[in-house]
Parts: sequence; C-alpha cells; structure tokens
Amino acid sequence: MNDIFSQDITSNFTSNLRADSSLVNEPRQVYNSFYSYVYTKTPFNPELIHHAEEFIKELGVEIQDIDYFTQVMSGAKPIEGFKSFSMCYGGHQFGSWAGQLGDGRAINIAEFDINNKNWSFQLKGAGPTPYSRTADGLAVLRSSVREYLCSEAMHYLGVPTTRALSLVKTGDAVTRDVLYDGHPEDEDGAIVCRVAPSFIRFGNFEIFSIRKDYDNLKKLLDYTITQHYSHLGVPSKETYIEFFREVVVKTKEMIIHWQRVGFVHGVMNTDNMSILGLTIDYGPYGWLEDYDPSWTPNTTDSYQKRYRYESQGNVGLWNLIQLAKSIYPLIEDAAPLQKILNDYEKEYASDYHKMICSKLGLYRVEDVSENFIKELKMNLVNSEIDMTIFFRELCSISSDDFDKFYEGVLKSSYKDEDDKSSWQKFYTKYSELITNENDNKREEKMKLVNPKYVLRNYMAHLATQDLKKGNSNTLNELYTLLLNPYDEQPELEKWYEKRPAWAKTKVGCSMLSCSS
Repeated sequence: MNDIFSQDITSNFTSNLRADSSLVNEPRQVYNSFYSYVYTKTPFNPELIHHAEEFIKELGVEIQDIDYFTQVMSGAKPIEGFKSFSMCYGGHQFGSWAGQLGDGRAINIAEFDINNKNWSFQLKGAGPTPYSRTADGLAVLRSSVREYLCSEAMHYLGVPTTRALSLVKTGDAVTRDVLYDGHPEDEDGAIVCRVAPSFIRFGNFEIFSIRKDYDNLKKLLDYTITQHYSHLGVPSKETYIEFFREVVVKTKEMIIHWQRVGFVHGVMNTDNMSILGLTIDYGPYGWLEDYDPSWTPNTTDSYQKRYRYESQGNVGLWNLIQLAKSIYPLIEDAAPLQKILNDYEKEYASDYHKMICSKLGLYRVEDVSENFIKELKMNLVNSEIDMTIFFRELCSISSDDFDKFYEGVLKSSYKDEDDKSSWQKFYTKYSELITNENDNKREEKMKLVNPKYVLRNYMAHLATQDLKKGNSNTLNELYTLLLNPYDEQPELEKWYEKRPAWAKTKVGCSMLSCSS
C-alpha cells in the first residue's frame, strides 16, 4: 500500500472557487470569497495520542513515517503542494441569523484523491483564522477526545458522519472557562484531524444568499453539484431542485439514525448541517440514558431546549427551509421546493415509525399503532429507562416470559422502584404482536439495529482523565469497543452498564457547554 500522503493532491475547492484577497489573519468580515488562506499554528511539543488504524485501512493506505505523520497532523508541517485554508460561511444559531461565522478553529490542510474518491483533511484546533471572532482557534484535550472517538463510533453504528483520523496533544496550554462562569483554567491543547468528502454546510449557501451575492451563490451551487452530485447532470434550475431533494432525503435519513441510537447532537445550527447529510461538529452531544425526550446536552440550550432529542426531526426541517430560501433566488419557483419539504414531513413520520418498529422487532408496521408507541414512550419516561440497555435486552425477549422482560426493565431503569402494572399492560400487547409475526430471526435482526455499546459521555471523560495522567489504555479500549458496537464483546462487558451515579451531574458527563 502507498503512504497516506503520497496520494494525488486535488485542491478542487480552491481551484474552482475564489479566495479571499487578503492574507491578514485576524478576525474580520470576508466578502466575495469562499475561503481564506491561513497557516496552522506551530505546536510546542506535538505528541500523537492515537490514530484510526481501521479508517486508514479502509482508505487503502498506510502510514510509512509516523514522525512525519505526527508533524502533519499537529499542524507543525504543511503538506507540500497544498495551501491550507479556512472556509467562509454564515448560519442560523438557535433560530436567529448570526451573520458570518466560518471555520473559526478548523483549517483544511489537504484534499486527496484516494482510490478514486476525494477526501478533505481538516485540523480542528490548529490555530486562529479570520473567522475566529473573539476565540483563539485552539481546542483542548477533552473536546478533542470526544470528537475523535465519537466520529468513529458513529460510523460503526451506521450513522452518516465525518470521520476522525488522528488525535494529537500539542504541548500547549489552552485557557478555557468550561461553564462560562468566570473560572477559566489552563488545559492541555489538542488537535483532531477530521476527514470527509466535503465540509460544505448549509451556511456556505446562506451567507451568499443573505448578502444577495447571487453570482457566488450560483458558483458554489454549481461546484457542489459538479463535485458531489454529478449524477444529477449539468447544473440548471431543474438540477438545483433535484439537488435539494437529495439533500433533504440525506438529512432525514441521518436524523432517523440519530433517533435510532438515541444520539442528541446538541447544536443543530445551520452552520453545523452538512450538505452531504453527514453528522458534523461534535460539540455538546450526548446519548439518551434515562429516557427523557426533552433532554439536550447543551448548557446554552438548557432553557429553550430547541435541540432536544424529540425535536431533532423538526429542527432538521427548519434548517432545510433555510437552505431552500437560500437557493430560491437561483430557481425562482417556490412550489417544487415546498413540495419536497412537505414530503419530508410525511416521510419522516413514516420512516420514524418503521425505525421504532424495527427496534422492537416488529416488521408488520401496519399492525403497530401510534398509541402503542406512545404507551411505550410513556413507560420509558416514567421508569427513567436507559434507552440503549432496554432495547438491547428486548432483543432476546420471547412472547411468553414477562418475568424476563421485566428483569430487562429493572436492569435498564434508573429508579429504585417501578410501576410493574404499566409494563405488564404494555407487554401483553407486545407479546401479541410478536406472536402474530412469528419471525424466527427476530433476535438476530433486532441486534443489527439496537447497539449494545455507545459512547456515553462519562466514558470519554474517563479516557480524558487517564490521558492527563499519561495513560492511554482507556482510550485504546474504547476505540476497540466502538469498532463493533453491535457485537457482544464479553471481554469488554463492563461498558454495558448504566451511567454511574457520580456522572449524573459531573461536568463533561451530563450537560456540556460549546467549549466541551
């Protein structure tokens, strides 16, 4: 196999779209440009903590010089033949237009053609850019561990996502106020290299549309279609509509997967929505543990709860409406866009119902009523059920063993006592549905959609604490665990447990800030 850095450099984005004419690297408004050229900050003492060996194998390449790899992944050395840059975009944050945002701490260091597929390599936390606003462009170890592990965990869960290639400690101290309460502290600096076919977001289109810069809006849309949706044909008004349709479908499918595994993104701003339907920007995310559909992991959203678990489908639609508004000036016909958005609403409801039924091992979805699903959800809430454990235990439940079923309920409940009668009522209906299906492969199929292991926040926290002590064993173990989240992995069974009591209110394990 060839070295990872010996692949063909493509520079598609910078070759086809206009650069910022200014090279001044200080916070400012950037106009008539798609990106700004920037240099990464030289780290004090870079140390490679981990690299995603399975992803590297998947790419069909290898690392031939680990020291050089570390230098590149830390921003200490550029990739010869490529000028690093940060992208300009805007976005709606928590429902309000926030103006220009851009890559405040992300720097694209390469575009490679690897086995006939384009990949963009981006360092997160490698220094300031013109889009950093009041920030320093850096990242800390705890947030970097979370993004590194979760990117790969989501991929192996079957959720569309950007990938993570490496995790590096920089040797620099980075000051952060975790809870924004006036108590800043120095933390270990770190950098994640994330990888995707493209990092274009809804916000890339919004910034040009709101500025009424329709020439550049068209250039970006034509580029995106040519590079990433070429099967739709030559860019035209009809192609723009089909492009929007595909983005809508990809976004819907991504969110349905989030709902399936109990993932809550936490910051579904339009600048965090990928044009390829990939999960992007792992900030204050989390998994439902004690089942609360109104839960969000984001401290900034703790009052409004805009991005709570149960609202992710609706927020996806709201964000897609903003994208539709952005490209409308190039189409000038609202009817086809509105129809696509209406289809999203209907198809999301239908796909969500099918997804919940698959988690229950019920495939005759027409037999499963909405009231039955509502009853289940009510029980999950009232019993404070751990979503992951409950559905995994359900995989091996038969139609004539309530005692075993109830053992699973108790195993997954965070309450000391529970209402057995409400679960008996649910089980009676559930067992009837199971009997009617008579599917002898039910358990096998259920285990393909109900993971045994997810990256709970406390797990990433433990890995970070150990890394601070110079011990990478927990990180290594979690990486291995999350490669096969649907397998039993008896040697790692200790991670198949409810969130420990100490983690319920622990900073970094329950609610998280955007600096998390």
